[in-house]
Amino acid sequence: MGHFTPENLAKAKNTISVYPQARSALIPLCHLAQSQDGYLSEEAMVEIAELVGVSPAEVRGTASFYDMLHTEPVGKHLVSICTNIACMLAGAYELLEHATESLGVHSGQTTSDGEITLEEVECIAACDRAPCVSVNHRFFLDVDPDTFDQLMTDLRSGKHSSEVPSHGTLSRVERSLGLAVPREQVAEERAAADKARAERKAKAEAAGADKK
Repeated sequence: MGHFTPENLAKAKNTISVYPQARSALIPLCHLAQSQDGYLSEEAMVEIAELVGVSPAEVRGTASFYDMLHTEPVGKHLVSICTNIACMLAGAYELLEHATESLGVHSGQTTSDGEITLEEVECIAACDRAPCVSVNHRFFLDVDPDTFDQLMTDLRSGKHSSEVPSHGTLSRVERSLGLAVPREQVAEERAAADKARAERKAKAEAAGADKK
């Protein structure tokens, strides 16, 4: 029995159909699995490997390369506090210290109720509204200790559930259309491009040989 739910398996197959090669869907399928479970389990990585035609080791290698993919369980809400230069100057270190004390966990740890994983991150591109915090990759700006505490209360109560989806869900718009161009045409155009590159390379090499 596969790891994906029947609904997500259908989504996975539809996602694969969008790409000329199945392995190109590896990262989108990782995000799909993460949105289902909150992280990438070994079972999920094995199924993804089977679906796209690669080894489980390649799936793990890809997942471990990207910060937005997690191969270990995390909380329902991944709370990321930026401490890069703009946020640091605006009090991010003090905010991180406050978060550590108020949540009772250090960066990289999860609260005992499983709701919140705290992490310190580099720039998340909201420097004009520092200090900035992201929750499941959704931004909350101009955060101070008081607004941070209110945010944590609101997250636990479900107040932000409409704007902060389950962890791992990056896009709420799903593609329902597969590859619009026939695969044969894609293959022909790629072959033509490869031939053109080879001809240019051969011409350049011949020109270089003539100069010698």
